[in-house]
Amino acid sequence: MHKQLPALNTAEFAVVARALAAESRRLGLVAPGFRCPPRIVGVDRTLRRFDGDENAGGVAGIVAGIVAVAVKGRPLAAVVADMIEGVVALNRLAAAEAARIRAALWQSLDTAASIADAPTSAARDAHHSAAHDAHVA
Repeated sequence: MHKQLPALNTAEFAVVARALAAESRRLGLVAPGFRCPPRIVGVDRTLRRFDGDENAGGVAGIVAGIVAVAVKGRPLAAVVADMIEGVVALNRLAAAEAARIRAALWQSLDTAASIADAPTSAARDAHHSAAHDAHVA
């Protein structure tokens, strides 16, 4: 039997989107807006680029974009990977730079999750340690 992997709800999607956008800006990249689902039925991710002129209040010549990702019925890792890949695609990064940025974005989410989940992580670690000790004894 297949174990169902965790999925994102709307609030969690928003938290991940904000974290990725903030880290993208910190890395000197154009941070996309994120939305779900994509307007095109049957695709997992779309990217819409637009010039700053098209964006109300935008700066001419500055490229911006929207990454739309399907969330419903998809594992958390697949959704987050599509969001990260959207940042890479929007910024048209070369292969080596893209790999560095992907790693940095994943790491930023790990760091954010460990900070936000610290009490839960400590409880989970304590539970696993106790279970291991009981099993060994």
